[in-house]
Amino acid sequence: MSTAQASLSVTRRIHKNRHRVVVLLPRGEAIRNFVYSGALEQLSEDVDVTALSVVASESVLQYLRHCPYRVEDLETYPERYPVRLVREILDMAHGRTLWSKAAQDRWMLRDHEVKHTADRVKRLVKKALALPFASPRGVRALSTMERRVSRCLRTTDRYVVLFKSMSPSLVFNGSHVHSTNAIQAVEAAQWLGIPTAAFLFSWDNLTSQGRIVPAYDYYLVWNEIIRDQLLQIYPELKPEQVSVTGTPQFDFHFRSEFYWSRAEFCSRIGADPDRPIVLYSTGMPNHMPGEERIIEQLSDSLAEMQRFRTPQLVVRVYPKDRTGRFDDLKQRRSDILFPEIPWDAAYHTPRFEDAPLLTNMLRHCDCGINVASTISLELCMFDRPVINVAYDPPQMHLGIHSYAKFYEFDHYAPVVASGAVEVAKSPEELTRMIIGALQEPKRLGDKRRGLLETFFGGRLDGACGQRVADTLGRLAKLRDQQRWN
Repeated sequence: MSTAQASLSVTRRIHKNRHRVVVLLPRGEAIRNFVYSGALEQLSEDVDVTALSVVASESVLQYLRHCPYRVEDLETYPERYPVRLVREILDMAHGRTLWSKAAQDRWMLRDHEVKHTADRVKRLVKKALALPFASPRGVRALSTMERRVSRCLRTTDRYVVLFKSMSPSLVFNGSHVHSTNAIQAVEAAQWLGIPTAAFLFSWDNLTSQGRIVPAYDYYLVWNEIIRDQLLQIYPELKPEQVSVTGTPQFDFHFRSEFYWSRAEFCSRIGADPDRPIVLYSTGMPNHMPGEERIIEQLSDSLAEMQRFRTPQLVVRVYPKDRTGRFDDLKQRRSDILFPEIPWDAAYHTPRFEDAPLLTNMLRHCDCGINVASTISLELCMFDRPVINVAYDPPQMHLGIHSYAKFYEFDHYAPVVASGAVEVAKSPEELTRMIIGALQEPKRLGDKRRGLLETFFGGRLDGACGQRVADTLGRLAKLRDQQRWN
């Protein structure tokens, strides 16, 4: 264990007669959702909380050390190849059974990524193993096999020992997806008969990110739509196992203490407060190649809109993009603003200061542009015009990587159908839509509000973190009541 990791452990008083919840924070975005939002602090007012967390940097470490609950390191224990292989086959079989638009796209992309003969043979073998299990019954059989193999070939007993000593009422995983470092902790709880819960990290995870491994006793989700999808895809679940809490990642947008004046915001990013701001939010480089070409072409178009006092282009680079693909633009085009995004690369960790930065980017922009991003929903929260790019970058023919495909994905198609966003199928359409947005910014306001009401109900109030805390506290008490009775 490193010095930084060793210093993470913070001892807090454990109350013998209180309920106990262990929270797993396997990636930095879970720290944002549950630590920065105050959810765990609120939970700790009613139960004893122990957070097992990854640590990305000294600044995050210092933040965690000042939390009013116990914090320890969530270590990574690499798992053996047979376990990883069975999970991969299970994920492939699940994808073929689900066969959503996103699952079909993932299947084609994995085929396309195979370049060498040896890798092609491995891919063919895995497909041959997965396809016979591509049915609800086959997936259930593989899931049972995965559980047995995982337990027999586990690589650590640390969490078994830890949970025996702590006797928690509930173990909660703050991000069920991309959290292989949390799986053995979740498994340890299940082997000991401790209830487990998970937060479904994002709105596209059920249809885009494969099988939930391992299965949990309880789930916390964004909205009723996701709850219904979860119950449909996993029919063994009962409705009472799924709680709709909203997501704390949006709480910051509804807390006035995070608001800056337009003058302060513009001063921080080097913008002119008297000129319109067009915000372009980039996507993942492997999914949206060539965005730098779209951005440069867009900036050229904005330069010709002098009747709008020449709108300025602000680019929020996808925080996990470490490719440097925009470096040339940053050097050549001083007219394009690229504010630094305060994230640490390790564990995909936002620093606390990114919360007000993003909130004020959304509040003060006059129009937002992206490729089928969650940012579209967030722009609607501030009643800002949203334009989605559905054409490929200039001089690029992307084929299976075409931007247009994203608007058919199961999670995003309803956003397009709502009419709350406009979809540009050419650079000329994008220009016309920007002009329309700047001329009539409230034109689609009713549709934006309708989308948010359908998608979130009344949960855009800055209190999702509190609802998460209340739900976890209730589940912990339920467990203890059953145990004590």
